[in-house]
Amino acid sequence: MTDFPADGFALFPDRSVVALRVNGELKDLATTVTADDAVEPVTIDSADGLSILRHSTAHVLAQAVQRVKPQSNLGIGPPVTDGFYYDFQVDEPFTPDDLKVIKKEMERIVRENQRFVRRVVTDDEARAELADEPFKLELIGLKGGSAEAAEGASVEVGAGELTIYDNVTRDGETAWKDLCRGPHVPGTRLIGNGWDLTRIAGAYWRGSEKNPQLQRIYGTAWPTKDELRAYQHRLEEAAKRDHRKLGKELDLFSFPDEIGPGLSVFHPKGGIIRYEIERYMRERLLASGYEVVNTPHITKGDLFMTSGHLQWYADGMYPPMVLDEVVDADGHVSREGQEYYLKPMNCPFHNLIFRSRGRSYRELPLRLSEFGSVYRYEKSGTLAGLTRVRGMTQDDTHIYVTAEQVKGELTHSLDFVLQTLRDYGLNDFYLELSTKEEGNPKFIGDDALWTEATETLREVAEASGLELVPDPGGAAFYGPKISVQARDAIGRTWQMSTIQLDFNQPERFELEYTGPDGEKHRPVMIHRALFGSVERFFAILLEHYAGAFPVWLAPVQVVAVPVAAEYGDYLADIVRDLKTKGVRAEADHSDDRMQKKIRTHTTQKVPLMLIAGEQDRSNGTVSFRFRDGTQLNGIPVAEAVARITGAIAGRTLVNTAEDLA
Repeated sequence: MTDFPADGFALFPDRSVVALRVNGELKDLATTVTADDAVEPVTIDSADGLSILRHSTAHVLAQAVQRVKPQSNLGIGPPVTDGFYYDFQVDEPFTPDDLKVIKKEMERIVRENQRFVRRVVTDDEARAELADEPFKLELIGLKGGSAEAAEGASVEVGAGELTIYDNVTRDGETAWKDLCRGPHVPGTRLIGNGWDLTRIAGAYWRGSEKNPQLQRIYGTAWPTKDELRAYQHRLEEAAKRDHRKLGKELDLFSFPDEIGPGLSVFHPKGGIIRYEIERYMRERLLASGYEVVNTPHITKGDLFMTSGHLQWYADGMYPPMVLDEVVDADGHVSREGQEYYLKPMNCPFHNLIFRSRGRSYRELPLRLSEFGSVYRYEKSGTLAGLTRVRGMTQDDTHIYVTAEQVKGELTHSLDFVLQTLRDYGLNDFYLELSTKEEGNPKFIGDDALWTEATETLREVAEASGLELVPDPGGAAFYGPKISVQARDAIGRTWQMSTIQLDFNQPERFELEYTGPDGEKHRPVMIHRALFGSVERFFAILLEHYAGAFPVWLAPVQVVAVPVAAEYGDYLADIVRDLKTKGVRAEADHSDDRMQKKIRTHTTQKVPLMLIAGEQDRSNGTVSFRFRDGTQLNGIPVAEAVARITGAIAGRTLVNTAEDLA
């Protein structure tokens, strides 16, 4: 039995425990607790444990850099998804050779088993100790506003006390120190050998181009070497699936310099995939009681003032265009121009459609849906292929309901989202509940309505049976949301559909309907986007399938390859029949040898190849060849056509002979 007070080492001697959660707060294992404290162990393989491991490894990186380059100054070094980074100001940019030297130094520090020791300091003490670190001094001055300080700065300064972590050697000497909130693993030896440095990048201090550019070193850290290798294998697989690489290889889309960053064009093969994605979505919408609307790309600024976007989202909007100004012959302005904006959102337009005439409770729920093009001025450094663009098409739906209909409609929307995503081939989900941050002026509206909306979303999410993960502070400015997180074929998580509950927009637009009592009532608004954007969803599907789409989405579904030129006409007749049935089929009559044709179409990830020689022509059959090289031989033509059309109708993923059996 443990005697109290006691520290974490006494309570949890298991070496897999690297920290404590004391009364809900993460603490170092050296923290002393009493019998009255609620104490939980934090293991190294838990989400919190991994973040602590990665942040500790970031400290080792920073110490190693300052050993190798003593004049370097420290920025910040937070844990991030699957890893960590640290920013430095150095005289010369890091090189790959520098990374090799830094890694060797990190290995020495890990072997030294330096202890991470926490010290509470005053602001003045911290300034004195870190007088040679200008970026740390700046963070001390911003204590209490870490979100304002910089993304990731919360690992260093927060609303509470300032702390410095000393790296203490076996003989009790302080080898290095850093401003940090912690916690950390007890000693550097626990970092082990499951880490690596991955890349170098530039980064502006506190994310602003007005500030100095620093050098950022990224790394990853895992509890074991085997887990590191598994992660590196996933990265290799992800690189093969990169949608930007596949988009070029398969001739699907591009980003011409002449148009501008973040603005894509879809080529014919990409265009037909996109068409099929949108077509099926429209079918699902119409079959599920949604009504299709359409709105313009630009609007007068007053609309976004009413919606609140100009107050809370202006940084993400393109600058205004001043139009309709009238100037007389003498150069005098006889009519002032008005500011027009490219729309970043569709919801204000849909509110105007609802408000265009009187509405009755009998019309609700009213589900207005649009594939609407929107434009957002993303910083050039954040653009990433189709997953982060400046011009996108949203499958945007806004649903207007009575208060009594909210829960049922949310359930209907979530069911619709999950079933539709499954039809596209995504099946592994969990949910995230994004809520407001108390005291943050970004979030508008009555607290009681926020509480009601949040709890309603929570009930609907929990009723789905899927795992529900909290996302504090991640709500939109007008209301909380559920987001569907989908895992792809290699286990990566993508945020997919969002369902947002909004009591504020109906109030701002003075939306009303007539209830059964003859009185005017305010509707509740639900924002629902299944894809997020068509472009991003296209990229996700492209990487999920590694370009080998199910037959219904494949740009070319069937290619006919004759064994010799004399069998071309036989296959051409079959191709014509397939085309009359809506199949995207082609016959390869090129002069290439048959084996080269097969290699070409396999590289292009065509799902079905039809091959015919003398025996097939004599017997009225064809042979199938599949992406993996397997074949089905001697299939009667009528049966082959039926199998092809069946695979398309069933949205089947066909890579092998067994898939079409």
